[in-house]
Amino acid sequence: MDIFRELGDLVLGSIPTTIFFVALTIAYGVLVRRPLDAVLQERRNRTTGAVEQARGAITAAEAETSVYEDKLRSAKAEIFAMREHRLAKWQAERDALLNQVRDSSRQQVDAARLSIEASAAQARSQVEAASGDLAARVLAAVLPASARAPGASR
Repeated sequence: MDIFRELGDLVLGSIPTTIFFVALTIAYGVLVRRPLDAVLQERRNRTTGAVEQARGAITAAEAETSVYEDKLRSAKAEIFAMREHRLAKWQAERDALLNQVRDSSRQQVDAARLSIEASAAQARSQVEAASGDLAARVLAAVLPASARAPGASR
């Protein structure tokens, strides 16, 4: 029975400590825990809001980047098309000039050929005209005067 009595005294002695502990727990819950939970919840909300805001900004930036990339691609394509058009134009101009020069050269060659042929024909006619005279001179120089035919000149 001594044990029960001592146990009862211990329980009676622990009642003020228990009451103090419960009061302290309630005071902690009211004074510290609730404001701390509220601050943590607000922080969590702000963090989540900031994260969502950042995700939205990233999505908007990606969309804007995509638009800029499309504009850049179209500008590059336009520049290449203009370049190709300009090169084709220059190529056509060069081909036209080459054809013009070829035609001019062909005409000059044809004119020179005609001139040469005319000169050759004239030279042939002069050679043919002079050949009779030269033949008579050669005969006169080579053959004696008595061997010549009567009627041959010189």
